[in-house]
Amino acid sequence: MRETSQKRAVRNYRRRLRRRGMARFEVLGLETDRHLIRSLAKRLAASGPEAIRIRDVVVNTITDEKRKKGTILTALRRSPLVGANLALDRPVTSGRRIDL
Repeated sequence: MRETSQKRAVRNYRRRLRRRGMARFEVLGLETDRHLIRSLAKRLAASGPEAIRIRDVVVNTITDEKRKKGTILTALRRSPLVGANLALDRPVTSGRRIDL
């Protein structure tokens, strides 16, 4: 079977995109965010200093802080209980007897 001109045009377009380092992908989001997502993608595709700045801001915003080392210790040091001198000792017991 012969390839239609429309399929050939789409294949050629996608090949040109790949040469430029671009990729097509689909995302799901709210209808109200359509303009935001498209404008963000357009600016990131520009590959200028503004794109680098936007990319850094977005990455820093959505990066999971749990992956950073030392965050538990940092959180404990910020705790309002630091320096409260809490007595956290528990009495040691041998247990209880159970009739089986």
